[in-house]
Amino acid sequence: MAKPAQTSSADTEWDRDAALTAARILLEIKAVNFRPEEPYTFTSGWKSPVYIDCRRIIYFPRARAKICDLAVEKIDRHVGYETIETVAGGETAGIPFAAWIADRMSAPMSYVRKKPKGFGANALIEGDVPVGKRTLLVEDLTTDGGSKIRFVNSLRDAGAIVNHAFVVFFYGVFPGAFETLAGMDITLHSLCTWWDVLEACKDRPYFSDAALSEVRRFLENPVKWSAAHGGIASAEEALARKAAADA
Repeated sequence: MAKPAQTSSADTEWDRDAALTAARILLEIKAVNFRPEEPYTFTSGWKSPVYIDCRRIIYFPRARAKICDLAVEKIDRHVGYETIETVAGGETAGIPFAAWIADRMSAPMSYVRKKPKGFGANALIEGDVPVGKRTLLVEDLTTDGGSKIRFVNSLRDAGAIVNHAFVVFFYGVFPGAFETLAGMDITLHSLCTWWDVLEACKDRPYFSDAALSEVRRFLENPVKWSAAHGGIASAEEALARKAAADA
């Protein structure tokens, strides 16, 4: 039997404020993209009218400082102040966030490659191998959680203890995300989701009413929306595609 889904949900006033702050930052730096008329296609095969570019955060010093401060506070609140011993970033987008978070936590930092570099004893992990260390996996975002499997397995195979992953942004709509990670005994921690972005859009007219309505339709039934626009229609298809891409 599969383990129940695990997530650090935004169930406190602080979490809610942090989620809206992060969403407003992403909107301000134009990391949020709505394109219902020409849907995006993710590696997993899902079709989506929305796309988030968290890599833009690295260009804006005040924005990235606030995001990283919120990230560390989130981790401290939901994982613990002394629970995490090392931080590992996923290649490539997770590396800068892992570095900034590790610096704030005064923790060692490594990064995990998607594929071996072809030589060396530790071809998948750079920095040092956190053998026996409680390690936090950091990436910029996740859609359905599938991409975290490869990094977690690489770290665990090398001897690290990995039970927590952090992302700045979690899509929060595609099926199977928490179940996939929970089956590996991983709790996912994130700052904000698309629902938080929609809430933040109430403050300012970032997008047209028509675009917001279409995005809401997507969020309410992403599987149906994806299938209707030529994308996949199940979490099983997403996992199969990612497995094929990683092969």
